[in-house]
Amino acid sequence: MEENNTPEAVENETAIDSIFPKMTFDELPEALSDACERVGWDKLMPVQERALPFLMNDKDVMVQARTGSGKTGAFVLPLIHKLDPNMPECQALVMVPTRELAQQVAQEARMLAGEDGINVVAVYGGVGYQEQLDAFREGAQLVVGTPGRILDHLVRRSLSLDNLKVLLFDEADRMLSVGFYPDMVEVKRYLPRKIDGSYMFSATFPQSVMRLAGEFMVEPEFLSLSSDEADVSAITHQFVEVQAMGKERKLIKLIELENPSSAIIFSNTKRNVEFTAALLSQFGFDAEGLTSDLTQNKREKLMARIKEGKLRFLVATDVAARGIDIPELSHVFMMEPPEDPESYVHRAGRTGRAGASGVAITLVDVIQKMELERIATRFKIRFEEIKDPTEEDVASIIEERLTALLEKKFRKLKPLERERASRFLPLVKKYAAAEDSMGLIAMLLDEIYQNTLHGKPVEPEVKPEQPRKAMSQPKKQKPRERQPRNGESRGRGQGRDSRNGESHGRGRKPAGEPREERGGKPKGEKRNEPRKPRREESRQEKPRQEKPRQEKPRQEKPRQERREQAPQEQAPRDDRPKAEGGDDSSARPRRRRPLRRRRR
Repeated sequence: MEENNTPEAVENETAIDSIFPKMTFDELPEALSDACERVGWDKLMPVQERALPFLMNDKDVMVQARTGSGKTGAFVLPLIHKLDPNMPECQALVMVPTRELAQQVAQEARMLAGEDGINVVAVYGGVGYQEQLDAFREGAQLVVGTPGRILDHLVRRSLSLDNLKVLLFDEADRMLSVGFYPDMVEVKRYLPRKIDGSYMFSATFPQSVMRLAGEFMVEPEFLSLSSDEADVSAITHQFVEVQAMGKERKLIKLIELENPSSAIIFSNTKRNVEFTAALLSQFGFDAEGLTSDLTQNKREKLMARIKEGKLRFLVATDVAARGIDIPELSHVFMMEPPEDPESYVHRAGRTGRAGASGVAITLVDVIQKMELERIATRFKIRFEEIKDPTEEDVASIIEERLTALLEKKFRKLKPLERERASRFLPLVKKYAAAEDSMGLIAMLLDEIYQNTLHGKPVEPEVKPEQPRKAMSQPKKQKPRERQPRNGESRGRGQGRDSRNGESHGRGRKPAGEPREERGGKPKGEKRNEPRKPRREESRQEKPRQEKPRQEKPRQEKPRQERREQAPQEQAPRDDRPKAEGGDDSSARPRRRRPLRRRRR
């Protein structure tokens, strides 16, 4: 549950003016006053005073307020007033990124609603369906859940949104991120055309979220309650105390728990950078090391991946990472505090840019913890200590994510694909019963999990397509082969002449002359083929066809004379009676061809 509505907490918040006046505690309806009394509230937080009028008047709004400012109460209180407890249908849908947040919001909603109020159900993956199905049958008016499991129920038709009145996004910056956005688009297909209002609550609203918000909201207002902060983007400074040896293993566990979209991992020495990068890469993460020892070619390739946003983890020293800016960097990990205290500010400042939130986590041992305290005192930074991650913590979060991944993949299977997968059910039971075979199942699960969440992104298949385009270019040049179409009538005439033995090789020239005359009108002829222009073409072609017919015998006369003279001159040399067979014109060329080849 979020922090109590104490006067001290109220004074620490500020708000900007909006189109609606703020609502005081005394102006609350009776049902909302009773709900506040049940949880011990005697005042409203600033975010509640400003946001309640928007929700009560069905006006879409995007509320920006930091964590722990009372956002949950700001959207749960109006739902108690707007929802009808006598209608056993889903009337409000609250989308959250994690099951822990779903449980927290559902618990606070139950406390505010009371026993006789609306029914609330938390819907998330990693657990069975039966309890959630029972809650739907009993008539849950408020559904709080993660997108994946909600989409499962919508596909199975166990959840209906036909009577939905309110759509709400908590932690909207994460709900509209790359990981959840595809599921959000699928959920949008099941929403009714008209609802009372759509609302978004988040600590930060990056530009990408502002653009995507228009797909779910209608002319929303923007309400910011972070005007007292010098920089709207909030950077959370954390540290974890670990042993001096084995920090790399702890780093892997932190990455599993935090699941950053992208991160820079700083180390003070080149040797540690190379070792950490190699360990992360061998473990399956998309990680690269950047030191001053890299060749210029490798450095340019690495910088290109960074600028394009294709590298997830960059391990570097302070000197090598100067001037490098990874877009939308979510986390900064430090294997130890920097030697220069001012470098900490530069390291942590790599995240939390352009209105986005960021987290800076430092791994320290007992001695390094004192160095971090001096940095905190000098720069007035408030560090939050987090628990040393254990194997049980990692196994729990992996179970949740892997279950969501498998459910999403199974949801997209076609009926025949599900039937095909059912063939392996007996084998799965057999493997699960034998301890020696359980490693095979673990290997398959690890491959799915690692390649989906932590593996290198699949590069677009640009290179394989290039040779295909090159191979397809000759096919596009088919118009050259179509040239005989323009001279089909000529081709027939030439074929007849060639049968009579009048054209041999050099006789192609007369056939080429009409092609040059007609080459300027191929397009017009093709367009006018179905109509009269065909007749006109044939009329125009007739005189053109007569010219080559007259020229062919003229050109072939000297050929016959040469054929008659050549054997007479060559007869005494070869001592063959070729002159006597002068009448056999068809056989002479066949006998003379090998003679010419011998002379060459």
